[in-house]
Amino acid sequence: MLHCCGSRRWAQRVAAHRPYPDPGALLAAADEASYDLSQADLSEALASEFPVELDHGAPYAALLALDAAHAEYERKFGHAFVICLDGHPPDEQAGQLLAAIRRRMGLEADEERSISADELRRLAQVRLADLTHWLNSPDGSSAADSGLFAPVG
Repeated sequence: MLHCCGSRRWAQRVAAHRPYPDPGALLAAADEASYDLSQADLSEALASEFPVELDHGAPYAALLALDAAHAEYERKFGHAFVICLDGHPPDEQAGQLLAAIRRRMGLEADEERSISADELRRLAQVRLADLTHWLNSPDGSSAADSGLFAPVG
């Protein structure tokens, strides 16, 4: 769970309600736990995040601009820039990422913290969906064995 969101309290809340009847119930519980993060929980989760990296095929100029933007953002806000790029094609991610960092650099700390919390919630949803997909794939361990979902039948 901590790979989905770096808040121990969030992970404990989501894990405490296992087994879930289905992935939708898990995602709903994760969403609810995300909305209930204290400032300390949010700080813990943000501290565990790493800057978003672009695909290795991204232009060198975009990579340099992104490194500079990440450094400036971290100096101003004290944590990694978080954004959920799910649904954006890889060839658009560099532009989306740079535009978002530049736009959010102009915000006050409280407003940016609120946006970061929402982006963390969205990232946790995507990461949990990926995890449940992996658990239900032939290569993953079974969802029932993980204790995440209730056995069917």
